[in-house]
Amino acid sequence: MASEGEVDPQSFDDSAEKENVSVNVLIAVIIGVITAVILLYSWSRSRTNRRGICLMGLCESGKTLIFNQLVFGKAVETYTSMKENTSSIEVKNKKGLKIIDIPGHERVRQQFFDSYKSSARGLVFVIDSNTFMKDIRDVAEYLYHILSDSVVSKCRPAVLVLCNKQDHTLAKGHKVIQAQLEKEMNVLRTTQVNQLEAVSDDGKSNVFLGREGKDFEFDDLKSFKIEFRDASAHEGSIDELKQWLQSVA
Repeated sequence: MASEGEVDPQSFDDSAEKENVSVNVLIAVIIGVITAVILLYSWSRSRTNRRGICLMGLCESGKTLIFNQLVFGKAVETYTSMKENTSSIEVKNKKGLKIIDIPGHERVRQQFFDSYKSSARGLVFVIDSNTFMKDIRDVAEYLYHILSDSVVSKCRPAVLVLCNKQDHTLAKGHKVIQAQLEKEMNVLRTTQVNQLEAVSDDGKSNVFLGREGKDFEFDDLKSFKIEFRDASAHEGSIDELKQWLQSVA
């Protein structure tokens, strides 16, 4: 015990230790903030550099017609394509976007999507609203595969489900299509759960969609901003698509 007028070594050591702890905590906080800022800057810069908009969907859904309406401003007769179409468009008061029309044929669509998905700022999934109920299983599987892709989940592009061919009498509106897709994707997700647990570490493993223990809903996909809109490319009625492109550009 220190006598009067002397400094207690133990007290000095305790004070120094507390000061060291405070300094270490401060350094850790500073490093954490700097790391967060760097990651946010890197993500923001990466997103800014991503200017691609991928048009996707089954064959005959109207993707190429939509591509022609966006690029040339008119309907052009189209045929099923086995390669992508690409072109740049100007967006009012914003940077231009690169439109990529991904072939819908099952044999080739994945290889083309793999080439563009990491640079995609947005994905437009086109649905034939007239034949939707007949094709619902194939539509749901394709959309599920896109949204559960690990690269897509990481890059978090904006997603628009465009319900095309609304000029047909029997076409389903986007609200009906969304509700039916949620039911179908809920069933599909159940069959995929076991596969999620057995994927390899090749970087291509899928991610779980929605909230566990709850029926699938698009609103639960927090990694994506998903919107549903109607269109009729044949009649040139794609204003809602253009508004969406303006919002994500």
